Amino acid sequence: MIARSNQPTKYILYAIFGFRKGNFRYNGRGQRLACALMKTPPKPNQPPSRGRRDFLKIGGAAFAANLASAALPASVHPESGDRASAASAHAVQEMMPTRNLGKTNYRVGIFGLGGQGALEKMDNEAIALPVIEKALELGVNYFDTSAIYGGPDRWSEQYLGKGLKGHRDQVFIASKTKERTRDAALRNLEVSLKLLNTDHIDTWQLHDVGILDDVKQIFSKGGAIEAFIQARDQKMVRHLGVTGRFRPDALIESIRRFPFDTVLMSLNAADKYYYSFAKDLLPMAVEKQMGIIAMKVMARGRILSSWTPPPVEVQAKSWEGTGAIAIRPGALTKQETMFYTFSLPISTAIIGCDSVEQVEECVRLARNFTPLNQQQMAELTAKTEPIAKQALFFRLMKR
Repeated sequence: MIARSNQPTKYILYAIFGFRKGNFRYNGRGQRLACALMKTPPKPNQPPSRGRRDFLKIGGAAFAANLASAALPASVHPESGDRASAASAHAVQEMMPTRNLGKTNYRVGIFGLGGQGALEKMDNEAIALPVIEKALELGVNYFDTSAIYGGPDRWSEQYLGKGLKGHRDQVFIASKTKERTRDAALRNLEVSLKLLNTDHIDTWQLHDVGILDDVKQIFSKGGAIEAFIQARDQKMVRHLGVTGRFRPDALIESIRRFPFDTVLMSLNAADKYYYSFAKDLLPMAVEKQMGIIAMKVMARGRILSSWTPPPVEVQAKSWEGTGAIAIRPGALTKQETMFYTFSLPISTAIIGCDSVEQVEECVRLARNFTPLNQQQMAELTAKTEPIAKQALFFRLMKR
């Protein structure tokens, strides 16, 4: 059962993902549970009590509260069973709210470190490694990267391989491949494992599945899905995922064809104005109890009122400018845009950071997060309408 309507919104969100701050967490009835209960295993095969239609009626936050009764153990790597992993998981929960990463049996902080920003820049170790170290220090345990971040040298994977050394059992590493054939994807994975200095990736993802032609290639004979299944069977990867920021249809079709464990999708407060991911894809992922990771939260700064548009001629030569040219600042503060996305039924939101200070700011906002109600969410969405194109530039590019 979901929390009663007279319960505060924050209790509903605590119930959704079992995330906690302070000395208590909340169950699906808004009751407080002692910290010790964080380690209580879930009841096996307990289904959610509502379906996708109810999600659309009452909103993702209230629907996902039904998953509270299936809250997973609190450890980051529960199968390891060692005290270090349990202590690490507890430390993360003390530092920021945590949520279940779907049915993967992992708990992650609601803010995860993206693999772009400082991590994708060439010869940037002097900044990238302190960014990773600060994230670890402040309780971040979800780290995102990709084989294409940082060009042919794959700087993002290189930096994470160095920065996470000695912390492998305390973190969840997600990487991606943009290859669409079996053999090319497996070759890609071999390099990822070497650069990341690990014998396995926690979730390996199909990168940027944007159109149905991508889906056709991936699932054809000799397609990348064969590599994914083989890699999982050989324990080179633990979980399989799919990602996209362009159109929801391709991701929806991918999830229909294969039981992926995680999905990484673009979500911010302007979502509804162009090719909404929250309308059909998000509730579908919730219903399947997938780990849901949000990206493009700040739209590379373009959704923020503090952002200053570069000259038009500079934008025209940039990646972002191929989707939309901005002539005005954004509309939201960092707190508003992060709180909006955190209030959706997601597991974590990844944000690429350019400096230690940005990591500290994101963690502070994650620690201070209070779920928004439906009216507050609607007000923020309305504020983004005049700048929706620049906030969703990544959906407006040509393919």
